[in-house]
Amino acid sequence: MSGSSGAEFVLVRRQDVERLTTEVMQMKEILPQILNQDLLESIQRLEHAESALEEREMDCEHMRSRLQATQNQSVRASEENQALLLQMAQLREHSLQQVDFCTQMGSALCTLLWAVSNREETVRNIVGMDETARFFSLAGQTLSSFVESPALSEEEDSEEGRFVLGLAGTITNVAAVSCGRDFLMSSCRELMENWIHLLGKIRSGTCSRLRVLILMSLYNVSIHREGLVWMSQHSGLRSRLQQLLTDPDSEVCLHTLRLIQSLVLEPEVLHMLWEDLQDCLPHITQLSHTANPDVQKMAAELLEELKGPAPHT
Repeated sequence: MSGSSGAEFVLVRRQDVERLTTEVMQMKEILPQILNQDLLESIQRLEHAESALEEREMDCEHMRSRLQATQNQSVRASEENQALLLQMAQLREHSLQQVDFCTQMGSALCTLLWAVSNREETVRNIVGMDETARFFSLAGQTLSSFVESPALSEEEDSEEGRFVLGLAGTITNVAAVSCGRDFLMSSCRELMENWIHLLGKIRSGTCSRLRVLILMSLYNVSIHREGLVWMSQHSGLRSRLQQLLTDPDSEVCLHTLRLIQSLVLEPEVLHMLWEDLQDCLPHITQLSHTANPDVQKMAAELLEELKGPAPHT
């Protein structure tokens, strides 16, 4: 109904009012127990946790974006690497082709040079050039690389083998001429040192033609007075003579005997090498009974020259 003041009233049964009053009183009693400090702190912690969770979700989203970007970058890098590997393979193949071409060209040129250096006039022209000492230095390095390479040391019939044989043959021909010996001892002493070093590096029974050429060149140099004195004082050469006399290749043994014979022709050199030669005598004696007639003859001649007491200066 409406009163004179215009306010509206609702009729409520007394029973409902009493029940409502009872419930309100119960709520007043219960709420202080529920809404305590622990609950409020828990609510605050929950709010903080929700806030932190939101931040973590944002961080995760950021990390996912970065991960996707990194993955994309990795895919691009992998594709670039594949392209580079392909390019490297192509460059390697091209490089191998160039090396093969250079080796073939070097083999042909050195074989030709070996052939033309067989003339004294050609040797005079060679040693008169400004680049000759550098050429011989590079030749020594090339031979060292060949000898020290396990894959090449037994392949004298390969292009590489013919290359180094051409170099060694050319040096041997140069040493066969008087002006060539002068040049080797004055300007290429390092090459001769390397020559003797290689005799010790080459494994017995391998690279026989190369060792024969080295021994022949040393024999030619021994004709030079300065070369003879230098070799007789070279402990490295003396220590290798005994080993070379036991080589299974008869040509190596023959040219070793020739070199020893050339060294001991001079009495003063024979005196210097006397003790070393005593260690070689059993091997020389054995070679004097070998089946090869040239080795047998040379060993017998050398034994005859070495008979008698130790020489005196």
